[in-house]
Amino acid sequence: MPSIFRSLPQAATVVALGLATSTSVLAQTQLQTQITPQMRSEARTIVQACRTDLDRLCSSIAPGGGRIIACLQSHAGQLSSSCAQALPRAQALRNNAASAAAAPK
Repeated sequence: MPSIFRSLPQAATVVALGLATSTSVLAQTQLQTQITPQMRSEARTIVQACRTDLDRLCSSIAPGGGRIIACLQSHAGQLSSSCAQALPRAQALRNNAASAAAAPK
């Protein structure tokens, strides 16, 4: 099982599926403070929808920088229907979190 799923609360903190950007520590800290409880809840739902596909197709991918989402997208034809339906929302969540982190403080 990928390490991202061993501690779901921590995974959700970075909005599961590799939402954390590959930026400085300060930017990552700012991103984590921008993540709302709703975003964490949605991330958990997405992780549940894609858990089997992640284990099967992307278990060797390190979380962060959108790598897990990219892996799932590269296997689009092999995804379960639940994960395929959740993937656009995962990308939108990642984009929203990245935008929030980049917004002027």
